[in-house]
Amino acid sequence: MYIVLTIISVFAIYYFFLIFPTQWLKIEHIHQPLNTGVRILQISDLHVDMLRISPAKLRAIIERCAPDYIMLTGDYTSKSSSISRLERYFKTIAESQIPVYAVLGNHDYQNAHFTQLLELFEKLDIVLLRNESRQLKEIQLVGIDDYSTGHSKVSDAFSSINTILERNVTVQSKPVVVITHDPNVLSTVKNHYDYMMAGHFHGKQFNIPFFFRLKPKGVLPAKGVYKGLHKMEYGMLYISKGIGQTGLNNRFMVRSEVTIHDL
Repeated sequence: MYIVLTIISVFAIYYFFLIFPTQWLKIEHIHQPLNTGVRILQISDLHVDMLRISPAKLRAIIERCAPDYIMLTGDYTSKSSSISRLERYFKTIAESQIPVYAVLGNHDYQNAHFTQLLELFEKLDIVLLRNESRQLKEIQLVGIDDYSTGHSKVSDAFSSINTILERNVTVQSKPVVVITHDPNVLSTVKNHYDYMMAGHFHGKQFNIPFFFRLKPKGVLPAKGVYKGLHKMEYGMLYISKGIGQTGLNNRFMVRSEVTIHDL
């Protein structure tokens, strides 16, 4: 009897601390006063091969939050076998009839069927920004490609933004909003922007001390910048904890997240 209770206790602890956080999705709300009236839903790090959030739950969140735009900040799947599963999630997002913009992450560039992945964005009318920008009604949107795999070209991404620099003050007609996957790209960004959304770090995924010393992830995590809202040199930065997992399909004291940005 003692052995049975021990096994049950161990399983319960394992489930509560490592599995439950991947299912217990949190909707973070960020209010950044850019006076645009725009609501953006950010979904980062889907990793659909290791995702316990269903398309139906994602649909319910989109309907409940009613965003003006949806931004996908990279890492959809590195596995060719998961592209069909990814399509189900992308369809759920696209069927909302809300404009969707996206960037790629490091895991996406590892996909052997990379071309097929790109075709999926086009098929479902998800606008993929690869070092380019778009003039939206309320904001200027910049999409910077993945930094950690060497695909980011910051000058190209900002090239069409009508920005005038004078004494380090940005004068512009509409706020500049940036989406990217790996926020370490900030080490190469010398352009003023108003708001940046990124992901990549999963909020550690395992909330243990010195995690980023054991598994280095660049200059920002080394400084303690790996989740949440931060004031950086050229603008504000928000780093999502992501919705999926990588490596192990577990989280420890870090809940899965989607984020509403009221700008």
